[in-house]
Amino acid sequence: MNVSTLNQTEVLGQPAVHIVAPDGAQATVLLHGAHVVSWVPAGAHEQLYLSPTAVAGPGRAVRGGVPVIFPQFEQMGPDTSLPRHGFARTRAWEIDSHHRGREHSQVTLALHDDADTRALWPHGFRLELTVSVGARRLDLELFAENTGQTPWPFAAALHTYLAVSNLANVRLQGLEGCRYRDRLLGGSAVEDHPEKRFHGEMDRIYSQVPDLLLRDGPRRLSLRSDNLPDAVVWNPGPQKCAAMNDMPAGDWEHMLCVEAARIESPLTLQPGETWAGLHTLVLAED
Repeated sequence: MNVSTLNQTEVLGQPAVHIVAPDGAQATVLLHGAHVVSWVPAGAHEQLYLSPTAVAGPGRAVRGGVPVIFPQFEQMGPDTSLPRHGFARTRAWEIDSHHRGREHSQVTLALHDDADTRALWPHGFRLELTVSVGARRLDLELFAENTGQTPWPFAAALHTYLAVSNLANVRLQGLEGCRYRDRLLGGSAVEDHPEKRFHGEMDRIYSQVPDLLLRDGPRRLSLRSDNLPDAVVWNPGPQKCAAMNDMPAGDWEHMLCVEAARIESPLTLQPGETWAGLHTLVLAED
């Protein structure tokens, strides 16, 4: 691939790539963590939240955008010896390929094991994140391959921070009937609200989630996933947000994480096996 055809730039002091579809849809991806930090659909505004005080660098996670979580979520395993949310989001990825078609533009970034990752997690692997934009659609495909000699279990998530006008305006549809684990209050239950509303801190892992619809005033954003059966719904609320050094105190009102994930049922890849999970966001026409 001739990377000179890519628009290479810098965001948060880190190298990044900026892809633009023929219709004007665009996305920006850091090589640090393969972290999507911007998605602007054709004829629309920014859809992702990126903290204005976010930082990036070796070993540091970016507050906002779409962090790649692998091979564990939070410190829930399957390997609790690893750093929180694993290591993929804080590593330098490489540009693998780029394609600009008649209706979309896409870039694939790759990460593979090296001496540093094997010191944390003694396994051979290859990860790819493919980011594709066109019209009012963003596709994120996470691919994993076991390139080593031993099997390994993993969890994964695409930790999507959505920008919202104000949290009080947001309605999330599609969770009714899904069982969830409440990480604030403990225990589990089944969601009984056809339209979820938000008033502050929330941290839930929903299982076997269908397509979702986020409503924010006139805005309609559909969220669909394949092979990522769980959804994490998270907001830090005012107290935790005020304690963060990489997020303004009032910005909890302007973001909501709705993350496509595989957490509750980790998979094990045998040597040579592969897995892929897809997360698709579509902004409805005005």
